[in-house]
Amino acid sequence: MDRPEGPLSGLLVADFSRVLAGPYATMLLADLGADVVKVEGPQGDETRTWMPPVRGDVSTYYLGVNRGKRSIALDLRDEADAAAARELAARADVVIENFKPGGLAKYGLDYETVRAANPRAVYASISGFGSGEGRHVPGYDLMVQAISGLMSLTGDPDGPPYRAGISVFDVMAGNHAVIGILAALRHRDATGEGQHVEVNLLSSALTGLVNHSSAYAAGGVVPYRMGNAHPSVFPYEPLPTADADLIVAAANDGQFRRLCEVLDLPDVPDDPRFARNADRTKNREELRPLLVERLKTRAAVDWFEALTKVGVPCGPINTIDGGFAMAERFGLDPVVEVGEGDRAVPTTRHPIRFSATPAAYRLPPPELDEHGAELRAWLTEDRDA
Repeated sequence: MDRPEGPLSGLLVADFSRVLAGPYATMLLADLGADVVKVEGPQGDETRTWMPPVRGDVSTYYLGVNRGKRSIALDLRDEADAAAARELAARADVVIENFKPGGLAKYGLDYETVRAANPRAVYASISGFGSGEGRHVPGYDLMVQAISGLMSLTGDPDGPPYRAGISVFDVMAGNHAVIGILAALRHRDATGEGQHVEVNLLSSALTGLVNHSSAYAAGGVVPYRMGNAHPSVFPYEPLPTADADLIVAAANDGQFRRLCEVLDLPDVPDDPRFARNADRTKNREELRPLLVERLKTRAAVDWFEALTKVGVPCGPINTIDGGFAMAERFGLDPVVEVGEGDRAVPTTRHPIRFSATPAAYRLPPPELDEHGAELRAWLTEDRDA
């Protein structure tokens, strides 16, 4: 019996997106077996030029979100190229784009036009602020981090607001786009009909702020910066040890009691000031020095070993290389190689494991228009041939 090629094998994805949210989404689809055709302008996806860092002379940013795809360069201002793009959309199971809302209409690549030629297509649009009143506002992750309120929550209480270290809402919106596409494909399986899936970064941000969003929406409370502290749980932050800070996340009474046992603080869990999470959160300034006094007697890695043995969540604050090393230690095999020979590129493993249809890493991130000739020839063939 042949090994399955992936749970999405047989799906054709026409990818008119660029930069991060859309390419991240289509890379995940490609890992799962979809045939993703990356449509780029003559100058290519701008992340090709976002460097350093580089691998050889290629941007590692571009390499990080474009494996598994074929590339065709099309100038949509040229009618022959626009016709090829429309033909690709007419054949695709999924069309994904992140132009400004309405920006593809002049090329006949908007949802209504694509739907008329291909009613089974799932058409996914990613924007910054939706297709309504916010449609004309450019959508960059940093803007959304500011506008959504995330930056107001990030940083020291008395310091300036900070952005997250990654484009967190681009990644979140990319994941939401994948969820929407898969749900719409399930609907198509049942009805034969495609539909328009819309994702915007601001909505992804507001749902992604989870407890902070709920604090405002349900409680009327506007959260504020607390550095690395948690507004509702303590201890749930970095605490100093003999050599480095250690994240300690004792989020329930049982975990806190085990923490105190390992720290040799047997009376603390029964102290009425610290007996319940609400008490510990209220009296955190009294509890913190008790914990720190004991933590400072041993190194962070020693406490990590001792605390994880009894089920207390904790961890050292690593640099990225340390994060990969920890994943290796846990047997997660975080790095896979895609491509062969000079084109081989180490890349991060797809995050989802399947028992029957595992992710595959078939193609390295494509060079600009690498597959243009074969794709143009295919698009001029009779669809039923």
